[in-house]
Amino acid sequence: MILSIAAIQDPVVIARLQDGLAGLSWRDGRSTAGSAASAVKRNEQAVMNDTAGVKMRDLLVPIIAENPVVKAAARPRRISSPMIARTPVGGYYGAHVDNAMMGAGNARMRSDISFTLFLTDPENYEGGELIVHAAGMTQTIKGKAGEMILYPSTSIHEVRPVTNGARVVCVGWIESMICDPAHRELLFDLENLRATLRQTRPAGSAEMLTLDKTIANLLRMWGQS
Repeated sequence: MILSIAAIQDPVVIARLQDGLAGLSWRDGRSTAGSAASAVKRNEQAVMNDTAGVKMRDLLVPIIAENPVVKAAARPRRISSPMIARTPVGGYYGAHVDNAMMGAGNARMRSDISFTLFLTDPENYEGGELIVHAAGMTQTIKGKAGEMILYPSTSIHEVRPVTNGARVVCVGWIESMICDPAHRELLFDLENLRATLRQTRPAGSAEMLTLDKTIANLLRMWGQS
């Protein structure tokens, strides 16, 4: 499942994040890639443990972790610390698959879902499209600032070369408590159905109670604590 989420709709928040980009320090993006991915990665990665990086991280974490659609679609067990990537003119990220395991020590996690949160407006750069190769289809995405894309970490994906301006995004990974993507999609469908029914059915109705029970029992069957 590839999902687009309007993660940041407040232009004041978007402007605050964009202003914060000016204070970041940058390093070669290959330093955060695996051996195979580093061979096709030509971008820059923000330093996230200095004062400017921590400030940006603190702004981004709740935007991602508290988003209701992210919660419903991904069922996060763990979310990686967000990283900010900049792709200037001539930069790109060739076709690759994300590492199955990310991080080290207590922060080590399985990558089930990758996310890209666009921080720059698409009219500010040329090229730089996110390409996700799924079974039987290829999806090309160039989101507006504040748009977040969830896509399977198992998929081959790439970022096309930037030919003008600079593309800046926040990226990271989610380990889901629901390992099977088909199960996640079914639960997401049921959550959307529940949200729709709440508009016309009281909480204690037979329909709502049955749906609540079904979702809870599927979580018991499929969930990992």
